[in-house]
Amino acid sequence: MNEAIKVAVVGVGQFGRHHARVYRDLPEAELAGVFDIDEQRAAAVAAEYNCRKFSSLEELFGEVEAVSLAVPTELHAEIGQKLLVGGIDLLVEKPLARTMPEADALIAAAEKHHRILQVGHLERFNPAVQAVREILGSPLFFEVHRLSIFTERSLDVDVVLDLMIHDLDIVLSLVDSEPEEIRAVGISVLSPKIDIANVRLCFQNGCVANFTASRVSPETIRKLRWFQPREYVSLDYARQDATVTTVDISSGRPVLSHRRLEPPRAEPLQLQLADFLRNVRQRTAPAVGGKEGRRALQLAHQILQQIGRHSDRLSTAGPQASSIPTLAGGSPGR
Repeated sequence: MNEAIKVAVVGVGQFGRHHARVYRDLPEAELAGVFDIDEQRAAAVAAEYNCRKFSSLEELFGEVEAVSLAVPTELHAEIGQKLLVGGIDLLVEKPLARTMPEADALIAAAEKHHRILQVGHLERFNPAVQAVREILGSPLFFEVHRLSIFTERSLDVDVVLDLMIHDLDIVLSLVDSEPEEIRAVGISVLSPKIDIANVRLCFQNGCVANFTASRVSPETIRKLRWFQPREYVSLDYARQDATVTTVDISSGRPVLSHRRLEPPRAEPLQLQLADFLRNVRQRTAPAVGGKEGRRALQLAHQILQQIGRHSDRLSTAGPQASSIPTLAGGSPGR
């Protein structure tokens, strides 16, 4: 039997603490320790999960083989490069980096030092997402809603980089084409950043995708729906299930049939970290590596640029254009 891989978690806030919990429970991992600039928080997590509290980043070198990096996005490139150069394989929480040059620097460091670089696009490991991939045909239209109640988590980035990027990554992985047109609107409500955004993407192959993301919604909704020839798929991320409606016209008139996809429930983070450890052990390229993380990040930045242009047009149009309808309310249904 292979020895457990020695891992550490850098940054043990809300996300990082869960990484530590899962590593502790995975038989293929040995949670060697945690590091956080908040020493009290690091000490508390280390005590809870019976591991070492590293006093500096440098203490990890030679002690661990792999790290989950769950620090604020603005620190991903700086800390991530240090770990990669130090010979440590790396899973970076999404988004990969704050800017495209920072993302490129991480990818270059991983390639130069022959390290695994995986990006924490967690929904890729949702059992429902994995199930619907098996029935993927030629999607023509997507409707995606990701709405959450306001918290003070992740306010260092806009909602596009915080929430919507999950669905951007999923749709990019499902559509065999590149976006060619972006229309986007977004507004800030309770933070200085964009809190609500609505985006329409048109792909080169004709597929269209609408996204709505809000972190000031009165309810939590995480749904993805798409239409492909004679089929409609409705996926609920939270429930980890999907409904497939198929149209049969062989009899000369349309006949609808419905079926549910209910894969065995599992914690996506556990599946993601187990996959990361497999890649570390087998030296295999992650399904969500640096290039995939970069692709989602680039699209998110293009969306934010379009939101900025839309806001500029509104500001020059005068007071009559300043009323923007809210995107946060209303359930999208199934």
